[in-house]
Amino acid sequence: MNNTNPTENVLEFDENELKLPSGLNVLTILTFIGCAFELFSDVRNFTNGSENLAKLEDAQSRLENMPSFARKLAGPEALEIARKGVENRVPILIIALVSIGLCLFGAIEMRRRKKQGYALWLVGELLPVISAFLFIGSLFFQSLFVWFLIFPVVFIILYTSQRKYLIN
Repeated sequence: MNNTNPTENVLEFDENELKLPSGLNVLTILTFIGCAFELFSDVRNFTNGSENLAKLEDAQSRLENMPSFARKLAGPEALEIARKGVENRVPILIIALVSIGLCLFGAIEMRRRKKQGYALWLVGELLPVISAFLFIGSLFFQSLFVWFLIFPVVFIILYTSQRKYLIN
């Protein structure tokens, strides 16, 4: 009689293969936090956009008394960006919600070490940039608001460096 258990070989695996690398772990946790922040921010911008536009219009009369950096943040370019954002707030919100969903699902898939998660996350990361160009125009990228692109660019670089740990 053979006393070997056939399930012994099935249970032999390398634990390091299944363990999530720390870099990928940190990035996905930061992505979850970022998705929650974006959801809150996008819904707030949708509901308070008209009110914020009115405040910005009111601030136009006081521009000459403001420091130069404040004039750039509340000047005519910012007013035009806010106006276009309010005019297109429904499609912008829809695209933002789809983007958040893609980033969230992509991060979950990457935690499962699936390569498709990176692609889904990347589409979710780039979609708001494309929608800003479509609905607000090139003025968005010529203003100080271009600084909001720093986080996506940094995360794209960091996630791309972690792709080697995604296996299927």
